[in-house]
Amino acid sequence: MNKTLNELIAFLRNPVLEEDSNQNFLYRFKIFLSLLWISITVSFFLSLVNGLLTSIGVLHENKHVIDSYLDGTKGLQFFFVAAIVAPFFEELIFRGPLTLFKKPKIFRLAFYTIGFIFAYVHIFNFEMNLNVVLFSPLLVAPQFFVGMIFGYIRVKFGLLWSILLHGTYNGVLVSLFLLANNATN
Repeated sequence: MNKTLNELIAFLRNPVLEEDSNQNFLYRFKIFLSLLWISITVSFFLSLVNGLLTSIGVLHENKHVIDSYLDGTKGLQFFFVAAIVAPFFEELIFRGPLTLFKKPKIFRLAFYTIGFIFAYVHIFNFEMNLNVVLFSPLLVAPQFFVGMIFGYIRVKFGLLWSILLHGTYNGVLVSLFLLANNATN
């Protein structure tokens, strides 16, 4: 996993449109699992920062769209949308066009711009208020960083892999939220 993390960091410092030539499924699946772990870990730590800022009163508790789906019967529908429908369409829209940018400087600009837009689309997961607007960089930081990871796997392995990583990532997070919610009820 350290090798994958180092390669990811190197890529994010200087994104280059270069597919990984190793077509071996087990090789790709191992990297997929490493990237999934990295994605979840990054999101966890960024969520801890947001939680800490909320607990000390800097960031106010913000109503998230997931809150309205945690009441019983809507959970399975939410899982389907979050783990299958949204990743499919979001990857087509945001990561699909990445390979169209052939010039290195334009690719780099497109890669970061698309990641930024992807992150900020997710600000609408929150009930909008001044607090959300002011702290939006922190609130969408998890989506920005995982979007960069989805972009990395898209460039290296193809669009299907980014859809699968995005869907699995969302599926794991939604499953944890649903399990936690059911445990408390």
